[in-house]
Amino acid sequence: MKIKRHKKLREAGANTPFVAGSEDLAERTLSESLVRNLGPTSLLSLRRAVDDDEGYRLELQGVENYQAIPNVGSLEELVESFAQIQAKSPGARSGIYSLNRLAPKLKFVDDFSAVLALCFGANAGLTAAVWGSIRLILGHASSAADTQRDVLDMIEELSLSLPRFRVYEKTVPLNRHLQQTLVDAYSEIICFYARTIRFLRNNPHISLRKNEWQTCREDLSITIKRIKRISSVIESEADMARMRNDEVRYKEVLELLSDMKTGQTDSNKRVLFNNVPYNSNAKFTGRADILDAIQKVLKMNTPSSTPKSMALFGMGGVGKTQIAVQYAYRNLQDFEAILWVTADNAIAVSQSFRTIANGLGLFETSDDETDAAAAVWKVKNWLITTRTTCLVVFDNADDLAALKTAWPESITGSVLLTTRNFTVATALAGQYIQVDTLSDSDGSELLLKAAGLDINSESNMDQALAISRAFGGFPLALTQIGGFIAQRKLSLQGFLPLYERNSAKIDARKAPGSDYEYTLSTVWDLTFRDLSETSAQLLNLFSFFDPDGISEDILLQGSHGLDERFSFLSDEMEFGDAAEELLQIALVNRTRESADFTIHRLVQSTARNRLKELDSSRCFDAVVHMLCWGFPDHSKIDIGHQIASWTRCEKCLPHVRQLVELAKADPKGVAHMIDMVGQAISIVNDTQSLGYASAIDLNGLIDLDLGHPDKALEQFTRALEIRKNKLGSEDPFIAYSLNNIALANTEREELELSYTAHQQAIGLRLKANSDRIGNSYSNLSSLLLRMGRPDEAEEVLGGYVLLSRIRRAQNRKTDALRLATKALAFRRKLLGNRLKTCDSQYDVATMLLDENHVNSAARLLEEIVSISETFVEGEGQRARALYKLSEIYASLGQQKESDACRSKATTLLANLKPELKHEPFEEATFSKLCLWMLW
Repeated sequence: MKIKRHKKLREAGANTPFVAGSEDLAERTLSESLVRNLGPTSLLSLRRAVDDDEGYRLELQGVENYQAIPNVGSLEELVESFAQIQAKSPGARSGIYSLNRLAPKLKFVDDFSAVLALCFGANAGLTAAVWGSIRLILGHASSAADTQRDVLDMIEELSLSLPRFRVYEKTVPLNRHLQQTLVDAYSEIICFYARTIRFLRNNPHISLRKNEWQTCREDLSITIKRIKRISSVIESEADMARMRNDEVRYKEVLELLSDMKTGQTDSNKRVLFNNVPYNSNAKFTGRADILDAIQKVLKMNTPSSTPKSMALFGMGGVGKTQIAVQYAYRNLQDFEAILWVTADNAIAVSQSFRTIANGLGLFETSDDETDAAAAVWKVKNWLITTRTTCLVVFDNADDLAALKTAWPESITGSVLLTTRNFTVATALAGQYIQVDTLSDSDGSELLLKAAGLDINSESNMDQALAISRAFGGFPLALTQIGGFIAQRKLSLQGFLPLYERNSAKIDARKAPGSDYEYTLSTVWDLTFRDLSETSAQLLNLFSFFDPDGISEDILLQGSHGLDERFSFLSDEMEFGDAAEELLQIALVNRTRESADFTIHRLVQSTARNRLKELDSSRCFDAVVHMLCWGFPDHSKIDIGHQIASWTRCEKCLPHVRQLVELAKADPKGVAHMIDMVGQAISIVNDTQSLGYASAIDLNGLIDLDLGHPDKALEQFTRALEIRKNKLGSEDPFIAYSLNNIALANTEREELELSYTAHQQAIGLRLKANSDRIGNSYSNLSSLLLRMGRPDEAEEVLGGYVLLSRIRRAQNRKTDALRLATKALAFRRKLLGNRLKTCDSQYDVATMLLDENHVNSAARLLEEIVSISETFVEGEGQRARALYKLSEIYASLGQQKESDACRSKATTLLANLKPELKHEPFEEATFSKLCLWMLW
């Protein structure tokens, strides 16, 4: 159909309501059929909706608004009228171009208006309400290009959701239900237009409009959901009509559909009603455990005086609604009615109950249809009295007051609700399940399904696994990304680099064809907006920590001295209240055993991205301040390695690394990192201070622990220069710097330089009678052993660890094993399963191998592999243990196990030190991944 032809149809309808007047046979047949089958009640309903629609006037909120709807009768007139407005407005050219671009999309509104005109007899009120409203909306929006573009996008999106009447070939059977759905669709559209006009009038200033625009977007999403639901009824009837025209060909299909519609099943149950607004998701993945748990609770054969109920609780985008949809479709034959209630707020609940009441035929008069309270009462009363087995789904039930009003007192069936609010999840439902992100395997499979790629391809699964892990198995992200990959026909391998460069733009895109109204950019907007001030501050701080274990001690103990905006952290009760709010809406989680908080990486990045630069800097500084609690102050005193501080340091180190990564992404963050690690917050700008020397010293120690001795040496040398300038070259504290320089040179295999530095440090400590002299002798002894001088090493040191190695180098194997075993027991007791424990365990394993105790050695090495997976700095120890296991398995003839260990060891080697990947596969190569001086 062309637009002009639609205009003729409208004119014909307006002047002669019951004559089509079309040259096209199909259109004429459609018109005659619609009019012939139209009842006077529906005609009256539509005309009342058009001419006297109180809802329309009410949404406009003012006679002046209603009277301002201009008499625009067609799409062509709309384009012409709006062009006149644009000609007088700034940016007129781009506005007209945008409207002309949109005109073909508004064709669907034109189709819809034409059919309504044929059905009900068009008049000025109908056309004005449709096209005049759009003109008024665009007129209000023309004052700002951004608003205009947003409005054009909204109208286009609304247009695309309308029923496609143009595809109906000959006839549509207008039964009473279908007639009413036409009226409902029309009413939804013009009432949305009215609300948009009211919004634009109430927010005339661009800045105010921009701040509140999300309200309009949310209204659009709800409207589109409703229209899609209405459209599905209309279009299913049209499909049936088309098939009846070729009844021979579609006989079996028609019989099947007829059986489904009347509810004839094997058990003779009759499906009375089903208003699930989403199609069954063919790409649904995983969640078998949750679906089984729901089934166990809800599928019960005996009636109950109270509803059998289950709540799905979790953060937005984690897939709660999709699980509910999947459960509903899997159990269609078990419930005679499935009542889906959109429960975002009281209005949405009321509208859903009106739809359900209408579908169940509970309205007795036309006045009932407009009474939301009556609809709720009728449906709840029906649930109490009916013997029909029902599943009631409350989706997005975050408003507890609205949910309490709608909650059925009794039901022959079950209730399932989805919510982001923990209080809602536990207030009315009998049980709840927290829905978390997907596992690696399920996340990878979902991504591949969304991208339309082969899930049985090992290569695809490997690439998908990396992406799934990068997004923490978050279903919305994987669905959205999969759709993006499919649309662009991208390779999986190339996606993550592209995302790093364009994350904000990709996050703002909806998955193609998705009914979900949010994107990664907007999924938590409402939640963030409703947070209290202290909870919002706490969330902002959480966004700078390592997400997998944020200790409450860091926040409570480390926050002393922060400015007033963070003072709530020091108060146990105020902090608890702020944390409770975040826990209630699933933005963070907490493990009962350790009391540590966890937060999803995507929530973190979203929270950080929302911060203004000044607020971001303040939060970064506050986290720096809190993490300083974990480190002893050694800016002026040589205190060495304090075992008492190790537990606190261990809690803080993962967060130090997180801030390092954030600092790398933001050059301004580097200065903050120096602040934190060096305990020099107040004097960081003075790069000649002792505090600054201490800061770069600690940075050097971290570099040394991570296997970067060259970087460490640079910082140790700089710290030594500062201390000499401030303290003089004879101060005992200089020995601390010399000791660090010696350690770095040992790992660099500059052994003579290390020897000289140790001698100088010993001289200073002896002169000052320092209690740190034992540390110097221990380090020197270790160096001498490294230099192949075990007898001299023994002269300067005792100590289990080093002495055991000295005895082994002296070929005194029994003594060596005895001492190494004592060292291992000591470290296990003192440190637990940490880096030094792995080092001692490797010593014992190699000594057992020397004595041909192969199985015991292998067991110790396997434990090292397992232990070292629990902390980042353990990768070198793991690689060395895997090397040794590969050799053991090969000697035992277990080639498959040997090859597996060899592959893992060489991969770790290549990742940790790429320059060594072509070195021989031998112990000396892998020992370069482990520090020599680990005491």
